Amino acid sequence: MTAPEAESLRVRPTPRRRSEWRTQAPVVAVVALGGALGACARYGLTLAWPTPPGAFPWATFWTNVSGCAVIGVFMVLITEVWAAHRLIRPFFGTGVLGGFTTFSTYAVDIRRLVDGGRPGLGLVYLAATLCAALAAVWLASVAARRVLIRRQR
Repeated sequence: MTAPEAESLRVRPTPRRRSEWRTQAPVVAVVALGGALGACARYGLTLAWPTPPGAFPWATFWTNVSGCAVIGVFMVLITEVWAAHRLIRPFFGTGVLGGFTTFSTYAVDIRRLVDGGRPGLGLVYLAATLCAALAAVWLASVAARRVLIRRQR
């Protein structure tokens, strides 16, 4: 095999892979930054509003419900009102609100209630959080649309 033939068979990184990373790196960075901010805010709430053993975890409940309400408003704003910069949704929607709301703490809270001899309260918490979070995102998005329709008149 000649040197030019060997050179042509060598695998080279394609410029396309580098350009994909360049477009995705900012997204990953803003999600990480937003997630850190959201998680710190959630942690601050749990410090300010601690849950005694065996009690209903109000801090996590209201964190998840309020976060879902903000998600409802945010999604209406960025899909129906203004064309947001491409990094706004990953930063705020996925990062901040994803870090702020928490399924893992919700699951741990349920487990603690059940393990602590409060399975009924754990079941109430499980159902109440799910129903309240879904209601919050729906009501907030409906309210945001109504406010926008009134403003357009």
